Amino acid sequence: MNSPAVTDLTRPPYITYDRHPDTYVHWRLQIAGAVATLGLDVAEDQGLRPGYKLKLNSYDLGVDMELYDALQRIRFEYPAVKVVILTSLKERMFCSGANIYMLGLSSHAWKVNFCKFTNETRNGMEDSSRHDGLRFLAAVNGTVAGGGYELALACDEILMIDDRSSTVSLPEVPLLGVLPGTGGLTRLVDKRKVRRDLADFFCTTSEGVRGDRAQRWGLVDHTAKPQQFQAATATHVARLVAESPRATGTHGITLPALRRVVDHAGIHYTFVDVAIDRAARTATLTLKGPATTVPTTPVAIHAQGADWWPLAFARELDDAILLLRLNELEIGTWILKTRGDPAALATVDASLSAHHADWLVTQTVGLLRRTLARLDVSSRSLFALIDEDSCFTGTFAEFALAADRSYMLQFPDEPTRAPSLQLTAVNFGLYPMVNHQSRLATRFCGETAPVEAVHAHIDQALDAGQAMDLGLVTFAPDDIDWAEEVRLAIEERTSLSPDALTGLEASLRFGGQETMETRVFGRLSAWQNWIFIRPNAVGAQGALKVFGTGSKAQFNWERI
Repeated sequence: MNSPAVTDLTRPPYITYDRHPDTYVHWRLQIAGAVATLGLDVAEDQGLRPGYKLKLNSYDLGVDMELYDALQRIRFEYPAVKVVILTSLKERMFCSGANIYMLGLSSHAWKVNFCKFTNETRNGMEDSSRHDGLRFLAAVNGTVAGGGYELALACDEILMIDDRSSTVSLPEVPLLGVLPGTGGLTRLVDKRKVRRDLADFFCTTSEGVRGDRAQRWGLVDHTAKPQQFQAATATHVARLVAESPRATGTHGITLPALRRVVDHAGIHYTFVDVAIDRAARTATLTLKGPATTVPTTPVAIHAQGADWWPLAFARELDDAILLLRLNELEIGTWILKTRGDPAALATVDASLSAHHADWLVTQTVGLLRRTLARLDVSSRSLFALIDEDSCFTGTFAEFALAADRSYMLQFPDEPTRAPSLQLTAVNFGLYPMVNHQSRLATRFCGETAPVEAVHAHIDQALDAGQAMDLGLVTFAPDDIDWAEEVRLAIEERTSLSPDALTGLEASLRFGGQETMETRVFGRLSAWQNWIFIRPNAVGAQGALKVFGTGSKAQFNWERI
């Protein structure tokens, strides 16, 4: 078993996401050739926090942490897997969704963070299917409700048992006074094309729908009687395996535990350092390029495995984002800095582009893509500082493009000290956002002329004046004004309402075309930050509070 991550628990306890199959208590991962089976068997008494029991295969954040870890290991440790089966190891119960008592006991911030992470994990399944050909089959062998059905909705196909008792439902509205928290409504109509009137009935009845009707309405793809369920699963898996473009017989790499130190000053890794200023309510994320020569051929890349810089960096950054979002709620402004050798970063980008067909490169690009997307949807202000010794080249330039605002330092009298901004091929589509467009395309609101103008300068080191002319940075103070202008900008930002900033940033970051993912995050950002704090849901007599007590929820009947 891998050694545990290093954490200093003398500071306020951090909840971390480190998991390993040897320590799973809720999921069972089995690999058989091209097929991985994830069996859900939630341990009732093993909730992440005290105060509730995870009955009926319901889940909390800890259950989803294991699922996220398992999916990462399938991607990197078992690349020959072409199909993942999600099923239940409990009789007659696939998954009853997010644990209601956990939600009733949780703070507003915890509920929203929980829903966001679970949705990102499910989006990641769809991302792997879309970009990598990894297929997912939900083998629903019992009743499935709420978030359990949302998990099934994230799969490519759903096979449901038709045993005359098992049902599928999204009962959040009638039972809890809230909405499905992981994109269920959007996936119903956007992904599964369920007719609005049928979806309306389905989402307002707590009894659910049985197999035959569920298939007719498009809620599931296939049904099978109990006696044929195992054979039907095998048949659909075989078809999905044949359709998957993933390589056969490929050997994976091991994902070791992250080396991480958490202390009062912040969170520290090898290639990512987070310095937290609690008085200023800011976190400075310094992203570090490779310290040594990075291999450029598939053989050499595979020899390095998880130590290959792009993969090691992506894992550390992904973890840092998750820890900050969950544990540092008042740190509302993230300042993005980079350090490293621009030539080394350009070499890494060339390898990512040249060897994208290699499975390890493909998976690493996927992790970078999903990590950048996680940054995009984080409800934190992002400021990029392109200062002296910066390395905003290629992959690192994505962080300047992801920022809500960027500042680039000028040295009018000493131009050799000035930083540069350099775009490479990866900035023109290798890391699409959840709107399926590059950050460059999104930056210019879908207009092609500005992107073409930028593309004419690909692989060139741009100074602040050129970057400003091309629309790549927001402001370019000189060395005399730099410190004061940046200080005032950050202080101004941190003085604003966090709630208003969350709405502002979510509205501005995804201009142009919409996708299912942007609609999911946009709608969830709106309803979770409203319905989750309304008395009808969480008041003393709200539906979430009285669920399971025998009392009936008391609603304020005004429509607002």
